[in-house]
Amino acid sequence: MLNIRSLRCLRIFLILVLFELVGYNRSFAAFTPPDNYLIACGSSKNVTFQGRTFVPDSGFSSLTLKSGTSSIALSNSSFPSPIYQSARIFSGIASYKFKIQQEGRHWIRLYFYPVPSSGQNLTSASISVVTDDYVLLNNFTFKNYNGTYMFKEYAINVTSDSLTLSFIPSNNSVAFVNAIEVVSIPDGNFPDQAFSVNPRAPVGGLSEVAFETVYRLNMGGPLITAENDTVGRIWENDSKYLHVNSSAVNISANPSSIRYPSSVTTEIAPNGVYATAEAMGDANVANSNFNITWVFSVDPNFSYFIRVHFCDIVSKALNSLVFNLYINDDSALDSFDLSTFTSGLAVPYYRDFVSNSSLELDTLTVSVGPDMQADITNATMNGLEIIKISNEAKSLDGISSVGSLLPESPSKKSKLGIIIGSAAGAAAAFILAGVCYCCIAARKSKTPQQGHPWLPLPLYGNSQTMTKMSTTSQKSGTASCISLVSSLGRYFTFQEILDATNKFDENLLLGVGGFGRVYKGTLDDGTKLAVKRGNPRSEQGLAEFRTEIEMLSKLRHRHLVSLIGYCDERSEMILVYEYMANGPLRSHLYGTDLPPLSWKQRLEICIGAARGLHYLHTGAAQSIIHRDVKTTNILLDENFVAKVADFGLSKTGPALDQTHVSTAVKGSFGYLDPEYFRRQQLTEKSDVYSFGVVLMEVLCTRPALNPVLPREQVNIAEWAMIWQKKGMLDQIMDSNLVGKVNQASLKKFGETAEKCLAEYGVERPSMGDVLWNLEYALQLEETSSALTEPEDNSTNHIPGIPMTPLEPFDNSVSIMDGGTSGTDDDAEDAATSAVFSQLVNPRGR
Repeated sequence: MLNIRSLRCLRIFLILVLFELVGYNRSFAAFTPPDNYLIACGSSKNVTFQGRTFVPDSGFSSLTLKSGTSSIALSNSSFPSPIYQSARIFSGIASYKFKIQQEGRHWIRLYFYPVPSSGQNLTSASISVVTDDYVLLNNFTFKNYNGTYMFKEYAINVTSDSLTLSFIPSNNSVAFVNAIEVVSIPDGNFPDQAFSVNPRAPVGGLSEVAFETVYRLNMGGPLITAENDTVGRIWENDSKYLHVNSSAVNISANPSSIRYPSSVTTEIAPNGVYATAEAMGDANVANSNFNITWVFSVDPNFSYFIRVHFCDIVSKALNSLVFNLYINDDSALDSFDLSTFTSGLAVPYYRDFVSNSSLELDTLTVSVGPDMQADITNATMNGLEIIKISNEAKSLDGISSVGSLLPESPSKKSKLGIIIGSAAGAAAAFILAGVCYCCIAARKSKTPQQGHPWLPLPLYGNSQTMTKMSTTSQKSGTASCISLVSSLGRYFTFQEILDATNKFDENLLLGVGGFGRVYKGTLDDGTKLAVKRGNPRSEQGLAEFRTEIEMLSKLRHRHLVSLIGYCDERSEMILVYEYMANGPLRSHLYGTDLPPLSWKQRLEICIGAARGLHYLHTGAAQSIIHRDVKTTNILLDENFVAKVADFGLSKTGPALDQTHVSTAVKGSFGYLDPEYFRRQQLTEKSDVYSFGVVLMEVLCTRPALNPVLPREQVNIAEWAMIWQKKGMLDQIMDSNLVGKVNQASLKKFGETAEKCLAEYGVERPSMGDVLWNLEYALQLEETSSALTEPEDNSTNHIPGIPMTPLEPFDNSVSIMDGGTSGTDDDAEDAATSAVFSQLVNPRGR
């Protein structure tokens, strides 16, 4: 009896352990798609396929099938799989209309198999398939297809509450389909921006295009079906695409050993993909530094989105796998040390690229190979996705648009006639009214109004219309914007602006941006101004103007550049700011002949900028994310007080019940938060990352990106982090600072920058914490100055923070005493102790 009980207890224990292991490795809850249509077209019963149940197309109340003539084919003969056992056949244009619960990207998966017992010659059927906006298939026929059945997968961004999928027969034939999937895709699975490899530059606007999956490979592993993928994808083995089969060897690990970070989920790729890989094998070549290459046939008329999956299941230790990635012989990743991005082994990671096919052949190649400089002859890849991007005609098959394939309905034609007639009548009335107005105006004034050809700006009025329009502010968004402008301070006449800038003298030009030009101006009383004159032909500038007005109307802070007023005469749109005499921070770091900044000056400037950003994140009713933090947007006044500027890209932060703001990636390359770049999820921590780049730029006095440098030095964030982790940041600092910086202060500064540059936002500090640490670094520097020059009591300190006189040091730690004062560590301990005594003193904080 005791043995039976023991066995039961052991069984329960093992089950609990199993559940615990499953729970540990399943880092993320399974994604439940808001929209999940799995349809067996023409079937009279449910069909189970790859662990999922497909329902007849008559079984959805939220699905409408519009077809004047359709028939159902059932096959009793052999077929590839259960999903192909029925089909719906259309002799005319037919459509499925799906109700969409949640807008965003959706998978559209189509299954085609010419059922032999249908009574129709489906092999000869010519099929076109379109959505509301995109062409998916154009005149496809199995006659020209090398296969017995076909599966197509698309990713379409649905921006309304419905999705229409139309099937169009052509060439006097029929169209058919066997099964359809319309399934929601998790937010963040597809980015708005990726990196082009030729030329090397970011490519944006991907959220506005359609995708078609061409290849999805599980490197070194078996076929993964939709049943084993959280979002129903299929991953095939890569062996048939290898250029040289012997160049790769299969590597595998226990799937439960894969440790997903916060930035990667199973919706990006299942652990079955990351648990297998291809590594360098015996390629039977003389040179051991060969590449593993995969070759793919593609349509040369399209661009391709390429996602490469990595997970180091090869190495036994960190930093022991460094390799290169090539796409079409173009370098995509140089000296890529995977562990520097994952900080661990068996941790998934991926990168996104955009590329075209090879210029010579209708092929696309992807290769990995060892870095010649790393003395490590190995390379690996775990997964690869190659996805076609729709062209300018919004097509994924040819150059025909939806409008050219779908005939215009009579109802639309009649509506168009009504619209045209109404528009013509309205135009005639408008012209008549205009003629009358011109006659009246000509009597009142013979002087024609001169103006700058600004694009129509209904959101802006002029000073004469302010009062009149304000009465309608609650009824009109236009009027409310006008009221907003009127609250922005002093109104300048255009003549005042001309006088202040000497008629926009090019010698007074301070800078040029997407919005237009910025000039230095001087009023009659000697007040200096910065005058931002909008470019009427810049749509981007107009959007930046709108954002800047909205932001600056509610922001006032010592470390934010202030808006003084505006001018909106003569169709001009001009904003007037306080003048910052010492210009952008960058000009004091490199590229000019200005004298170098001292370490203390640099710390005070970084503290001022941090205060401005901290106010943006916490001081307003709702947090504001700057989104373009860089050294050119940190301006210095005549006293070198730092102020954050340029709010054209700023975004209101997430609400209290949200963790992020989903938005297209914008900002300056080199400063972009990598997590924001990958997932399009903006948080305050994105500003923190950019500020970390600024800190390294301030210390090293070089650009954030410098492509002329050796590969490992191109990106300052990556390069400086390597030295910081070695504890040797002083080796790459500005030569003007060598021997002039307190080591404790430099150490705290480096640690602060390192935390800001953490790969994932959750690991980065808030701007408040960054500010505190920079203040601490400054006090360490000031303490060092006070110790080395005790007779000088004029040491400046952080404005607004009272400082108490330093307490005498204990002999055991004093660097003024002999014996134990010979090392930097002792000096650091002494300085830290002195500062700590002030930090814990309430009077000191």
